[in-house]
Parts: sequence; C-alpha cells; structure tokens
Amino acid sequence: MAKIKVVQCWDDGVLTDIRLTELCRKYGAKATFNLNPGLMGEERRPIRWIDEGKGIWTYNGFCAGKLSIKDIAEVYSGFEVASHCWKHENADSMPVEEWIKTAVDARKFLEDIVQRPCRGFAWPCGRTTPEAREALRKAGFAYGRTTACAEDITQCEDVMALPSNCHFAGTPFFDRYRKAKENGVKVFYFWGHSYEMYEYDKLWERLEYKLDFISHDPDAEWATVADIAPLCGK
Repeated sequence: MAKIKVVQCWDDGVLTDIRLTELCRKYGAKATFNLNPGLMGEERRPIRWIDEGKGIWTYNGFCAGKLSIKDIAEVYSGFEVASHCWKHENADSMPVEEWIKTAVDARKFLEDIVQRPCRGFAWPCGRTTPEAREALRKAGFAYGRTTACAEDITQCEDVMALPSNCHFAGTPFFDRYRKAKENGVKVFYFWGHSYEMYEYDKLWERLEYKLDFISHDPDAEWATVADIAPLCGK
C-alpha cells in the first residue's frame, strides 16, 4: 500500500525558524519555507516583546524578529524555499501586473541565493484573485498555497489555490491525520508560522511530538509541497 505523503510549510522567515529547522533536521522532516526577501535586511532583527498599539505588527505582543539575507542559505540548507512575495504584498491590493512582479522577483532573488529552483508560492494572508492565480500559473509556479482547509487537498479545483488539511496548531490535528489515513488520502498537509509558538517550550514540545510521531509512522513519508503539487488540482 502506498504511503501517505506528509508535507509542511512555514511562512515569513522569522528568527524562530532557526529552532524550527533544527527540529525538522532532528526528525528527518522535509519542509517548505515561504519567504519575503524584501523584508529581510542585511542584519537580523532580534526577538522582543512589545506593547501592542505601537504601530508595529506583533503576534499577541511577540515580535519574532527576522532573519537576515545572509542567513537564508545556511538556515534553510536542505529545505525547500518558496516565494511569499517581495514584501508580503496581497494579491487584491494592487494591479495584477505589479503584484506578479513581487512574486517573481522574490523567486528569482531566492534562487540566486540557494542555487536551486524555487517552484512554490504561498499567498500572503491567503488572499487570491482569479487574475492573480492565472498570472501565477503563467509565471511558471508549481502551486499557490492558500489558508483554506480541505479533507483531501488532491481534489482541489486549482493547484494555484491549494488548500491544506489543517493549521499545525489546530486542535483536531491528529483526528485529521488519522482520518486522512483511514480514507486513503494520498497527502496530508499542514502549515503555520514558527512565531506562533513564541519561545514557550511547551508549545515547541507539542510540535516536536507531531514531527516525531509522523517520522516514526511506517505508513507515512515526508515530502515537499512541490513534490505533491502534480497530484493536486489542475
């Protein structure tokens, strides 16, 4: 019987990705990281807690910092990287001709750094338009990941609007995983942001348990999102 392919991706290139990539390497877990190189400077921006309402976006007051451009090759060595636009531009916020340039520019920039193709794309904030999806297709991307969820992502209508099975911290994570296996689904896909675990060890331990469980499941094998894209949509 064919194994279920398990894929994961993480957004935004934040400093907590260092801890995440170390965990993935520990368990031999493949992963895709969606990056905005236009928001990554020459130096790292540190993790800090700040009061909300200061005009700076935080995750419940947690500012996860940012990796630097020169960190990309080392931190994400062995992992797939993908475009998340140049500066996290939303597809419905500007003319499609301007928007697609931000997606392609990020891809080209990342390819120059990692010296391998960056085939994937994740929609900032999950926001798409029909015109942007078509532009993404014409630009040669293998898929475009949304924030929507589905029980069987291989049945999606358009691989440029690819859903996942669930968010990594969703409470029914293992229910969804077991159901996917029971139903003979070919792919199980989860996503998130490493900053959602803050620097709180208990939350990181919960993710580690999931990686450990899947890595030791004889019915599962890790894959990248670009690997499974040909199985999904059209």
